[in-house]
Amino acid sequence: MPIYEYVCDDCGERYERIVMNGKTKVTCPKCASAKGTVQLSVFAAHGNGTKSSSGSSGPSSGGGCCGGACGCN
Repeated sequence: MPIYEYVCDDCGERYERIVMNGKTKVTCPKCASAKGTVQLSVFAAHGNGTKSSSGSSGPSSGGGCCGGACGCN
């Protein structure tokens, strides 16, 4: 079940919805408008597989939440 992120075209509210199929009616929780634009989700973005050259690799490099081993920096 994909989760889609939307921005309401009428009021600008940002919201997420689980969409079971293409027939699911999605409305804004703030103004109830059905005019929403689907946004690119951070989790749906694909990387190119290259690693940043911002320094040395390894656990001592301060690579964020998991020490940089997963490439999250």
